[in-house]
Amino acid sequence: MVSVKVRNVTIEAVTDDISESSADAIVNAANNHLWMGGGVAGAIKRRGGVGIEREAASKGPIQVGEAVVTRAGTLKAKCVIHAAVMGQDLMTDQDRIQLATRNALRRASELGVSSIALPALGTGVGGVPVDMVARVMVEEAARHAASNGQPSLIQFVLLSGDSKAVFEKAMSDWAEKHMR
Repeated sequence: MVSVKVRNVTIEAVTDDISESSADAIVNAANNHLWMGGGVAGAIKRRGGVGIEREAASKGPIQVGEAVVTRAGTLKAKCVIHAAVMGQDLMTDQDRIQLATRNALRRASELGVSSIALPALGTGVGGVPVDMVARVMVEEAARHAASNGQPSLIQFVLLSGDSKAVFEKAMSDWAEKHMR
């Protein structure tokens, strides 16, 4: 497994269902109204309960790129961070993904959690290529780790081994460029 250490923070990628993650906080790839339909949001709602969606929707709408926190229902995680990566048009891009990643990591730091699990934001309904998302999210995670030092584990949780390999390549490329 490829991992990167920045300050005291480990950044890694794993293949798993994010709704089964035991990280303190898991990230939902949300729309700005915080309704939970399919994909990552649907999996979180099915496993954690509809109360997560009710609580999230009561906090919306929010600006695209922002993130809010809810309880985790029956999930293993302690909380869910809903990162609005798109609006009602279901369109996203590199800048929105970067901002949503940044704000999800900020919420995790504000909560003082020791671990966070993030999906590949924008690759489902948003249709953004995994390699672009991996570069953006890895760069943002490393920047956050360098400036904040927490949470101590930033984990990209991906459904396929192919996506995991793309994220691991992005981590290796980042390390080669920044850790000489």
